[in-house]
Amino acid sequence: MNIVIMGGGKLGRQLALNMLERKNTVQIIEKDRLRSLRLANELDLEVISGNGTELEILQEARTSEADCFLAVSGSDQDNLVACQLAKQTFGVKKVIARANDPRNLTALRVLGIDIVVSSTEIITNMIEQEVNVSEMHLLTTLNRGRAAIVAMTLTDHSTINGTKLRDVELPNGSLIVSVLRDGQMIIPNGDLVFSSGDEIVAVCEGKSQKDLNRILSR
Repeated sequence: MNIVIMGGGKLGRQLALNMLERKNTVQIIEKDRLRSLRLANELDLEVISGNGTELEILQEARTSEADCFLAVSGSDQDNLVACQLAKQTFGVKKVIARANDPRNLTALRVLGIDIVVSSTEIITNMIEQEVNVSEMHLLTTLNRGRAAIVAMTLTDHSTINGTKLRDVELPNGSLIVSVLRDGQMIIPNGDLVFSSGDEIVAVCEGKSQKDLNRILSR
């Protein structure tokens, strides 16, 4: 998998290490020239020194070839601009942004970013998920990134439509906490019957998120 990371701070460095350990190809874009040189030497990878909100720098990083683009700099505005360029100009299918200020979480999602998060562990899991990230949305992380609150809407084709909650085999470490139906929030019990259009909110451990998505979206 080809991954481009904008931002070579602590989070960007750790994400690069995580991805390199998993045998992915990684490139970093970092504004600070000295930090760029240090990262290149330390991680033995290509680091582009420049502003990740500029088209020329994104081209130099071969963003059009990326399977995933991550913007994890200290500026939410830069992260937004870089992700929008990666998605709209370079056609990257999965873009992930760091939200430094929790007040910007909603705005970043509304403006088209697939995933907005701050936890290294959750971001790592999200990169590797073989899912359509438009189906499941990460709302927030818990317990320092070890768990997450996620939401998704059941489609007409979901196999759990017409099925009681008690009969759905949820993965270990996951719990459905609410269902929004026709504008009304339902706290579900085992007798709840799922229906197309239900907006489901669940809590799950990071490692079970992929399995939960598969069950709810198939």
